[in-house]
Amino acid sequence: MTVESTLVKRSGSKCELCSSDSSLSVFHIPPVASIQPENSIYLCNTCATQIKDPSKIEVNHWRALNESMWSEVPAVQVMAWRQLKQLSGESWARDLLDQLFLDEETLKWAEAGLPESESSDDVKPTKDSNGTILLDGDSVTLIKDLEVKGANFTAKRGTLVKNITLTSNPEHIEGKVNGTHIVLLTIYLKKAI
Repeated sequence: MTVESTLVKRSGSKCELCSSDSSLSVFHIPPVASIQPENSIYLCNTCATQIKDPSKIEVNHWRALNESMWSEVPAVQVMAWRQLKQLSGESWARDLLDQLFLDEETLKWAEAGLPESESSDDVKPTKDSNGTILLDGDSVTLIKDLEVKGANFTAKRGTLVKNITLTSNPEHIEGKVNGTHIVLLTIYLKKAI
């Protein structure tokens, strides 16, 4: 049985990431030593193109990962994890990534395929206006009145923002002000003590 025929059977002739049934082909998940069904998945042309060239990514296309990430196939789990990691600037993708559990071996495989720039050693820390490193769950205080576009209010200087969430951009954090979830620039914040 060929790799493709094995994947066709395993996938039910559908893309293993988005469930599309058109323009399907075998995709080998790097790093690949030898081509086997265990390190390959069956993908539609849309998924394969966006994985190979992240500049063509269509964020909403990947919302299908909320179903495929639960696959019992490690290769599918690896690609779902990698795509969610790449989309971690989106709050829905971070939420799914937080829910996705990979065993140690599968996680190691998933991390092995990340571009060098995404390795955890190269990630710039998120810092407040004073250079203090911020972490998920910290509280911060606004040091300037900020007009919140689209919400029709001004976040006043001195406002405490609790339980912040970091984003993929070290110059932004997310938090709730006046019950509204907003993105804040770190240059206008200081860590609350």
